[in-house]
Amino acid sequence: MAYLSMGEAHRRITEYLNSFSESVFSQDAASLKLLLCFSSNSPSLLSVADSLNLFQDANRLIKQSDKYSQFGEIIVHLFRSLQNYRLGHSFDAYNAYEKAANAFIQEFRNWDSAWALEALYVVAYEIRILAERADRELASSGKPPEKLKGAGSFLMKVFGVLAGKGPKRVGALYVTCQLFKIYFKLGTVHLCRSVIRSIEAVRIFDFEEFPKRDKVTYMYYTGRLEVFNENFPAADHKLSYALTHCNPHSEANIRMILKYLIPVKLSLGILPQDWLLEKYNLVEYRNVVLALKSGDLRLLRAALDEHEDRFLRSGVYLVLEKLELQVYQRLLKKIYIIQKQKDPSKAHQIKLEVIIKALKWLEIDMDSDEVECIVVILIHKNLVKGYFAHKSKVVVLSKQDPFPKLNGKPVGS
Repeated sequence: MAYLSMGEAHRRITEYLNSFSESVFSQDAASLKLLLCFSSNSPSLLSVADSLNLFQDANRLIKQSDKYSQFGEIIVHLFRSLQNYRLGHSFDAYNAYEKAANAFIQEFRNWDSAWALEALYVVAYEIRILAERADRELASSGKPPEKLKGAGSFLMKVFGVLAGKGPKRVGALYVTCQLFKIYFKLGTVHLCRSVIRSIEAVRIFDFEEFPKRDKVTYMYYTGRLEVFNENFPAADHKLSYALTHCNPHSEANIRMILKYLIPVKLSLGILPQDWLLEKYNLVEYRNVVLALKSGDLRLLRAALDEHEDRFLRSGVYLVLEKLELQVYQRLLKKIYIIQKQKDPSKAHQIKLEVIIKALKWLEIDMDSDEVECIVVILIHKNLVKGYFAHKSKVVVLSKQDPFPKLNGKPVGS
């Protein structure tokens, strides 16, 4: 850091105070949000932080002017947060920022119009980011991380301020998306339900009136929730909406959506093309797709083993594991096609021992009871049309459409 004189420090702090009060008086949200966004590490904010750490009497400057003192509750805590942020004290930076944010919310309630929404978005974002950093600091010193949970409580308060009638309600979806990010990170996704009910059940909202960015994020997270609930048609609808409306130049976001949409599509019997997996670096799904195409159970299991950590972290492992039934269906279909070529009159009768042999060839040892059980499940789930003749140990296939396509319907629907 270059040498900073006391006079220069005083000038920079005064400049910040002037900018803050002027942006509020002129209702200039674009200027105000720049003064609140610590994580941007903007040179001007860092220079204010350095000035505060040199000039220790900033509170006096705030109190001595009516122009500044009316925002004193916000600015005093903002300054304390900024000082700690610059020194790398994340826990103290978060605590002070939360106090500033609470004071900001009180002011925001009193403003009739929604002019300060963009500034409020920054406050909501910063609360989450600073809380994550504070929790990392707490964890590294052996203390229980608790600040992200606190940020969630604060944002619920903000949501309450926004989720009424009037122009401010359009901000509710942004805050909801920040809450989703917190709940997913904490593993408390069940808490999303109450917020979703407020957005979807209370008909004061017209979803299309919200900004596109927020709609895409909302549909992405609610789509992921539907994946956890194994409601694949709903997950398909929401994630497909997110993909269609996502910025086409944002490859990272498209990849994030596809990471969940691909397993959903696979569950509905829709296979992605290889170029898509290649383009968005989702090649971990390649062998899963090949296994579904070829009926190769060994390949599916190997793919799940190889990428187990990645699939578990994404929360899609169990979804992919359930694709085994589709692979069994494909294996039976391959046997049926081979038999049809040899003897069309007997193609619709598949002996149990033939299925066991095919599995053995794939190095999968299963006894007749296990294979019989799988066949019964395939018939029950409508992946195979026909019946199982127990006495002769034969699968008798329907002569019409013995292997129904899923065509976008989940297994068993």
